[in-house]
Amino acid sequence: MNQHTGEPANERYPTLHAQLTGFLSDVELDGVKATGERLVEAAGGIDALPDYKVMVAYGGGKDSTYVVAFVRAVQLHLALNFGRTFILRVANMRHAGVPRAVMENIDRVYRALGLLDDDRAELLTIDHTLVRPFHVDLPLPEHLIEINRVDVLMNGHRAAGDGRPTFCNSCNLAVADFYGRAAWFDGGVDVVMTGDSRREQLLYSAWIMRLAKASGVDVQECRTMGFRGILLALRGIGDTYFRELFGDDSESELAEREVSTGDRSMQPQFISVYDLVSYRVHDHWDLIVDFLGFQFDELAFSFSESDCANPGLMAHLRALRAEFVQGRTYDEGLAEYLELAEELMHKKEMPQNLVDLALGRYDTAEKRVHRRKLSDEFAREAFGLSEEALVAMVFSPFTDRGARLAAFLDRCHPDRADAADRIHAVLGADGAADDEIAAWLRDVSGLGLTHLRTLYTSSLVDFAAPGTIISRVRAGDPHKYHVATIDPASGAPATELISGR
Repeated sequence: MNQHTGEPANERYPTLHAQLTGFLSDVELDGVKATGERLVEAAGGIDALPDYKVMVAYGGGKDSTYVVAFVRAVQLHLALNFGRTFILRVANMRHAGVPRAVMENIDRVYRALGLLDDDRAELLTIDHTLVRPFHVDLPLPEHLIEINRVDVLMNGHRAAGDGRPTFCNSCNLAVADFYGRAAWFDGGVDVVMTGDSRREQLLYSAWIMRLAKASGVDVQECRTMGFRGILLALRGIGDTYFRELFGDDSESELAEREVSTGDRSMQPQFISVYDLVSYRVHDHWDLIVDFLGFQFDELAFSFSESDCANPGLMAHLRALRAEFVQGRTYDEGLAEYLELAEELMHKKEMPQNLVDLALGRYDTAEKRVHRRKLSDEFAREAFGLSEEALVAMVFSPFTDRGARLAAFLDRCHPDRADAADRIHAVLGADGAADDEIAAWLRDVSGLGLTHLRTLYTSSLVDFAAPGTIISRVRAGDPHKYHVATIDPASGAPATELISGR
């Protein structure tokens, strides 16, 4: 993919460098030079740079777009000033919640930065275990879509559709797997460049180790192994998590979700650019939007980052829960999620124009109807899930041995209310054979009998208690907020802790 030449890869470098650095402030330009010096030192001198690999993980959102541009500026700076530069590996991870608009943004960014035909660049797309050169039109593997679909449903049924457990827990473990695969692929990389501050990295590492220790992992050994130790800790967390979700005997589900940990032959160094730059998007709006061609898509931009449409589905699930489980209105549940979303956007210091853009998509009745339609369409296209299946998920009628099954049937499927005993019999320990009920369950839930029977013997997670790893994960997740709501039983004002993104 690259020829490991010692010279700048193409004659466009001076023009690209001038165009790119023209959008950077003096502080950022100083940061480019300082980062270049640090990489030269880490590589062992200028002459070692041609074989030195630097990786950036690219989610496709606005923040990671800036990191890619910054590291490209460092690469060009070294090439033009020293006649040597490093190999830049940019790896993007996908899952079912990533719409095409994200890949189109990535493609525009790569074109603007001159990366697509540069032999000093490795552009990888990683779809779970499948690693391929980037192309905007790469199809998402059906197997990955199925994994993501099942994970959303199994997590969602355990969490009554609460945003972060439903969409983010399994995805965050998949991100760890992605880092392992991206960093060790094809001989590995020497450095991983990140936009996270050193403090953020330490806090995240400490949280992982606490969670890993509670999951029975030998964290002392992990702490001696650097980045690979973090991945080993996450593998242990993932094993505990998915055993809780699918059962101890679900070896195929456990094996295909195991976090990749690389090997001992290479240990990538992490270098943060956080202290050298500004992450407020309005400080480099012209760079991101005008030069790199970044677009804030209607689906891909939903409250926090611009790399995933799942936050829009989180809002949709909250609204469906209010309407179908609590007997309130869809708009009431939506308003509660928007309260959380606005709080999170301000915590992330998003510029007011982006906050207004996100919230403005819901500020009239007509727009809310449109957003509901978009969410319904995206759930079908991305995960193969109907609104009926999403309603079943937020109701969680199968957990706790079907404790909420009768209420679910009465509210959502009154024509099946007299079939409750038959459903219990199919889902119970004896697993009665009833083809009609089995087919109906698959249609209404999106899950097969094996997974439904696992849910039947599992409990709805009590997030106020530390008894499950799902509750422990959310307890350490900062993306939560107490929203003002209504107690559906009494009609009195209440507060509820919900999570989202």
